[in-house]
Amino acid sequence: MKVKPLADRVLVKPEKLEAKTAGGIIIPDTAQEKTQTAVVVAIGDDKEKIKVTEGQKVLYEKYAGTAVKIDGEDHLILKAADVIAVIS
Repeated sequence: MKVKPLADRVLVKPEKLEAKTAGGIIIPDTAQEKTQTAVVVAIGDDKEKIKVTEGQKVLYEKYAGTAVKIDGEDHLILKAADVIAVIS
């Protein structure tokens, strides 16, 4: 399925957290904190407000976005203003 965000929206795929600590302790999903980094999958058509491009790794607001499942994988649709920084 192909999803194209509208206006100043950005479709991102959150990164998975490590399930193990450096010491080898396995952390269950319920105890892990929600990640705030993601990779941009698609952008809307409002190029003036959107400052990121597809493929960039970004940092976004903690509770921002609308969660969607695309082809069985979790994604978020964010407003461009919810993207805080680009990680390089």
